[in-house]
Amino acid sequence: MAGNIIIIVLVTTDRHLHTPMYFFLGNLSCLETFYTSTLLPRMLGSLLTGDRSISVGGCFIQLYCFGTLVVAECYLLASMSYDRYLAICKPLQYATLMSRRLCFLLSAASWLCGITVMTLVMSLMSQLKYCGPHEIDHFFCELTPVINLACSDTSLVTLVGLTVSFIDTVPSCLLTLLSYVHIIVAIAQISSADGRKKAFSTCSSHLIVVSIFYGSLIFVYALPKKETLKEVDKIFSVFYTVLTPLMNPLIYSLRNKEVKKALRRLVNKCGISKLFVRDAE
Repeated sequence: MAGNIIIIVLVTTDRHLHTPMYFFLGNLSCLETFYTSTLLPRMLGSLLTGDRSISVGGCFIQLYCFGTLVVAECYLLASMSYDRYLAICKPLQYATLMSRRLCFLLSAASWLCGITVMTLVMSLMSQLKYCGPHEIDHFFCELTPVINLACSDTSLVTLVGLTVSFIDTVPSCLLTLLSYVHIIVAIAQISSADGRKKAFSTCSSHLIVVSIFYGSLIFVYALPKKETLKEVDKIFSVFYTVLTPLMNPLIYSLRNKEVKKALRRLVNKCGISKLFVRDAE
């Protein structure tokens, strides 16, 4: 939460970060902040108090918000990889191709896709009859465990859920990976060994996070369900609900030199460094 909020503040207030790349990073940090707030406080509260109950309305709200943010992140990561592809592989055309208008449209489309998909899924789920058992076999209100509580015909909502999961994850994952393949090919042509090493280090970090996120989503949502994989689904759910929101600010932003410089400027502007010096004296 702290890392993502710092990035949002820096991208908003520092004019040096008013570029397409940091615009997308600010959107990602905003998304991750909402993402973390949707799931983890409720989960930690259950662990601390032992109260694992949740209202029907609260469960549906959690599922809707969580699903919207997951779908939006799929498309946002694809947009970010496309931005990096243009910047590295087509640097002379980058300013023209990645205009402010296109940045805004890609970002808005990511959020809109998430809202549209989950509105469709939740409208179908609201028509189901839930007659027990009233126990979700998961640590949050996830799509399949909630559907399994219904005692009416769930074939339509299951089919729709599987279809939109495949459409939202697989194409955006392939687009992201394809962009990074072109980026890696371009990096391989850099003459400087240090430059290649640094660029490969950054790309490999991005690819690890992207692979964990998309891989766990595809395993949980886009593959056919089997009773024997229930516990494995929970483990993979931890990857995209806890691990990637933790790693994203570290991998994408806080290791970045420009972000570090912006943070120093913000600290100096607020007079925090002077306060530390005065306290030390």
